[in-house]
Amino acid sequence: MQIDVDRIPKEGLKIRRDFDFPSLELVEECVVFLQPVHADVAVDKIGEEVRVKGRVTAHLSFVCSRCLTPFEFPVDSRFDLVFLPEELHELKDGLGEEDLDQLFYKDREIDIREVILEQLNLTFPAKPLCSEGCEGICAVCGQIRRDSHCACLAQEPEGRLSQLKNLLKDKR
Repeated sequence: MQIDVDRIPKEGLKIRRDFDFPSLELVEECVVFLQPVHADVAVDKIGEEVRVKGRVTAHLSFVCSRCLTPFEFPVDSRFDLVFLPEELHELKDGLGEEDLDQLFYKDREIDIREVILEQLNLTFPAKPLCSEGCEGICAVCGQIRRDSHCACLAQEPEGRLSQLKNLLKDKR
């Protein structure tokens, strides 16, 4: 959904709609949409600056990185972005500290779909977990620890320094 910067009315634009994204466009590989992504967005233009402010809600299914079971992940994220014309960026010789947070529009258009997708991807955890206390899978029997009462004793594997340990035993 492209927004023509020159056609933004004085009172701004209000966008309320659902977006369907293919799972392949997400940064996380094993994510499934349980419902479409909903966005409430306000677009205002002040001079050449375009302010895009809104809220993204979604309901997704992730795979826990410890126990490998699917779990539901609700998203409710707010954002407030300011876009400047790309020509202003091109006139500068180098990047300064203040440039790192700036966003730019190109050809007098802003792709709201891309903004929503980016904001959705930014909500994803670095390591998805079904719960903070997830113990994962037993290394011995392969059972999910929260579901079973695993009584296995996990032994530490022999490390690369085990030979040194044996040498020390011999010297005593």
